[in-house]
Parts: sequence; structure tokens; C-alpha cells
Amino acid sequence: MDVIVYTSPTCPYCTMVKDFLSQRGISFEERDVSRDSSYAQELVRSTGQMGVPVTIINGQVVVGFDRGRLEQLTTQTQTRGRPPFGASIADASKITAKQGSGIIPGAYVGSVRPGSVAQRIGLAPGDIITELNMKHIANAGDLEDALSNLSSGSRFSLVFLRDNETMTTEGVF
Repeated sequence: MDVIVYTSPTCPYCTMVKDFLSQRGISFEERDVSRDSSYAQELVRSTGQMGVPVTIINGQVVVGFDRGRLEQLTTQTQTRGRPPFGASIADASKITAKQGSGIIPGAYVGSVRPGSVAQRIGLAPGDIITELNMKHIANAGDLEDALSNLSSGSRFSLVFLRDNETMTTEGVF
């Protein structure tokens, strides 16, 4: 992923963009327009913007700290390199509470697409994913976040519950 952030040291929104990217493990090149006038000229020439922050992710321009747009572009870029997981997922705690099984945290598997990664590793409807690569999964969002860090060819381990029994499997995207 190619990420450039045009910044200045006095800009609080610049700090927010850099923190956002850093927390997600996304490397970026910082270009301080206050210290290098060629960066300021480059920013205006390439984007038409004179203010900072401006973030460019694989050629897509984000002006200011637009969390939604940053999440969209970084997630799209990170998941583009891997096949889909192939399972419909929901928050397990909501499903198990409705079923009267108590509240069980995790990502509930609703269905599994034939031929998908999820099917190849042996997941079935009703399974509850609780861990991916040693990262605790408390809900569907946690699973999506963990999957977004994987790319095509990545090996992974998965822990899930099936009929109250803990099972472990491994796979490759």
C-alpha cells in the first residue's frame, strides 16, 4: 500500500491521521510542507489543496481527517490482495442470547460458501470463531479487523466453538 501524508507540525488533524494509520500498522511517508517548500508545491500541483492534512492512498486523495474515507480506502486496499473468507458472520453474543444459550462472545458463522476459504478449513453454520492468529475475537467486527491484516498466501490459525467444544484449525488464503 502506497500512503503519503502531507502534514505540518502545528496541525492537530495531521496528528490524528498519523495516529489512525499507525494504530492500524499502515506505514506511510510523511511530507512536512512547513519544512520543505517543494512538498507544499507538490501538494498544490497534484491535488489542488493548500491545507493539510492531505493523505494519498494508492492515488486516492483524502482531505482532512475523514475517518470514514480513510477506513474505506485502507480496508479496500488491505483486503484486495486476498480472496474473500466465504462465510456470513454476525455477533455471536446477539445470536446466542436470542437462542437462550447465554451470551457467548465471538463471530457467529451463519453460512459458508462452497469452495471458500471458510469451507476449506472446515467451518460450518453455527460455529463461533473466538480467535484468529492468537487474537481474541469478541464480535464480527473483530474478525473483520483480523482478516483485513491477511493477504493472499497468508497462513493463519483459527479457534472456534462447535457444540460447546473448542476446536482449532489452520488454513491459507
